Amino acid sequence: MTVGVASIDPSGSGGSSTPVFSHLWRRQLDRYPESRQRYGYLTVVVLSAIVLSYVAYVPGGVSPLILAHFKMSFKYYLYAQVIFGAVGAFASLIGSYADRVGRANIVVAGVGLCGLFQLAVVPAMPNKFSFVLASGVVGFFEGAVLVCLAAVVRDFTPQLKRATAMGFFTLGPVVGSLVVSLVANHTLSTWHSWQGQYYISGTTGLVMFVIALFTLRELSPGIRDQLMVSIRDRALVEARANGMDMSALAASTEKPWKQMIRWDVVGMSLGIALFLMVYYAAVGFFPIFLTTTFKSGSGFLSTTQANGIDTWFWAFDAAVLILVGLLSDRLRVRKPFMVIGGVGAIGATIALEVVTGTATTSYYTLVLICSIMASFLALAYAPWMATFTETVEHRNPALVGTGLAVWGYVVRIVVAVSALMVPIVVSSVTPIVNSAPAAEQAQALVTKNAKAIAIYEAHPALFAQLQHFPNPASIPPTLAGQALREVGVSGLATVSKSAPALKQLAGLEPQLAVLQKAIKENPAKWQHWWWVCVAGEVAFLPLCLLGRGRWSPKRARHDAEEHDRLVQAEMAKLSSPAESLRGRLAG
Repeated sequence: MTVGVASIDPSGSGGSSTPVFSHLWRRQLDRYPESRQRYGYLTVVVLSAIVLSYVAYVPGGVSPLILAHFKMSFKYYLYAQVIFGAVGAFASLIGSYADRVGRANIVVAGVGLCGLFQLAVVPAMPNKFSFVLASGVVGFFEGAVLVCLAAVVRDFTPQLKRATAMGFFTLGPVVGSLVVSLVANHTLSTWHSWQGQYYISGTTGLVMFVIALFTLRELSPGIRDQLMVSIRDRALVEARANGMDMSALAASTEKPWKQMIRWDVVGMSLGIALFLMVYYAAVGFFPIFLTTTFKSGSGFLSTTQANGIDTWFWAFDAAVLILVGLLSDRLRVRKPFMVIGGVGAIGATIALEVVTGTATTSYYTLVLICSIMASFLALAYAPWMATFTETVEHRNPALVGTGLAVWGYVVRIVVAVSALMVPIVVSSVTPIVNSAPAAEQAQALVTKNAKAIAIYEAHPALFAQLQHFPNPASIPPTLAGQALREVGVSGLATVSKSAPALKQLAGLEPQLAVLQKAIKENPAKWQHWWWVCVAGEVAFLPLCLLGRGRWSPKRARHDAEEHDRLVQAEMAKLSSPAESLRGRLAG
């Protein structure tokens, strides 16, 4: 029988004075849960991560509509993203409080506030400044919750199952990205506004809040603040917790930042942040990159084709995250996977850099390269998350939240800086995005006035002379006769009817010229950024090795066997007191 906080009266009065709904905020479990319960809690965590990522990524899915609605420049929008990253970084530091006040209530409150602001506040903002401010509040809550979610995954997962659990947890951003695309594709035609996507995602966030409110639990400090290698440690962990000196536990968490700002914790966080620069470029800029760099037939790749490549990228990322987590846990090693993933990611990014200079690269070649890149990124990331939490535990298992706060802070700062650097290194991005509405307008005018434009372009000399006579009555008889012979009355009428559109097209020519220049420079600019990403991936290789863990599965298996022997020996010493206390609890 599992004894949880809902079945124990903290006051010792037999439970009669416990409020009826106290389980909504008293979430601590005094016993390590059975597998079915534990998987249930982890499922709530993974779903929360997916919903939070969905909420966070909605702006990217409807950014053209947001820019048009608020008359916001792309540069303004980018600076807002940088601010969001910085706000999220400082919000991540709140995760350190989870070591003292617990994780679950922060998660529940944060998910609820994210959903509420996404549904009722952000879409109601009257101008771009208030929109950015409200979006920053959502980013703040999301940054705080993400660290606590990762801490809960660690708490409920022994080390020998950690990579698999972290693989599922990391599905949050991947599936969140897919959900943004799927929902937008199926509902934008109905809602016809960016606000609709906020209403849907906000409602989803509030539904997730209700689920987490009634289901999410966490381990008591005495249990979660211990190192748990395998599920076989459960009895020992509980026995230790029952006899733990809480004053000594509180003393072990003093000066948390001093304990966690260490070369291995900070170095590993910086390494993964640099490694993921290519990932965040994919999240934020892949559609723009693909549709303005690679050609298909007579034109560039369509948005649909770019989304198709994105779908392959995310599908391979998700699949490999789970598979590598299972394999890493089975072999009980992390470092070989991180190194292979890092080297493979370098090769895939270099391949992308090479084909970026070849506009005629086929669609399926791009699918292959992007899928391989996603696979190697996932191959490194799930084991990295596992070994990072194991490294933090080695420092102090009672300060996992603080260690993960370091990770969240460093990653988000690097993301903010990279978001600022992309339009500087790839200077063609801003004019392409800013000129896109002009290009769409010009395309619409060309389509609607194709016949007039064909007549106009077939007789350039004639219409060059006619434009000097805005009043038809003032056209010289000789020129009028020439016009009638060359294009006829119907041709002149067609061109005359489309004259305002042709004048509008002429007015768009400066913007179109800027766009054409930017598109011409675009491939070389992106090649520069891919080399920056390669440098980040190279830096990851030595930094990831700062973490703990064996290279050899054989030696890792020997370590686990030795740990089991130590656990059995300690249980032999503690078994009688532990059994006595367990009997009192059961009674």
